[in-house]
Amino acid sequence: MIQATASFKDNLQLLPSIDGLERIDLVDVNGAIVATIPNEAGKKGSLAVYQYLAQTFDSLDAQACGLGLALFAENTEDAKNRPGAHPNIDRLLEIVDGAGALKIELTQA
Repeated sequence: MIQATASFKDNLQLLPSIDGLERIDLVDVNGAIVATIPNEAGKKGSLAVYQYLAQTFDSLDAQACGLGLALFAENTEDAKNRPGAHPNIDRLLEIVDGAGALKIELTQA
């Protein structure tokens, strides 16, 4: 498992490539897609983090989210201070705080 650093930029260099990944869907226990992260500008960092979490854990549970928050590094603190500014980090914080786990589905291009 990757050891997160204090820098999101540095952490991104440690993560597997997202080449060929079209999007990630987050699915609740009822099978409903609750969020989608597309492979587009401004979302690529989140896509890389969530892809790594999918490859490392069975679901997006509190343990997976803890690692995700560590990988987002300085952006996690910014998300805590500005709710809504980083929805993909907000989601991890919600699960750590007790929201239900989600399934991560990867869709290749």
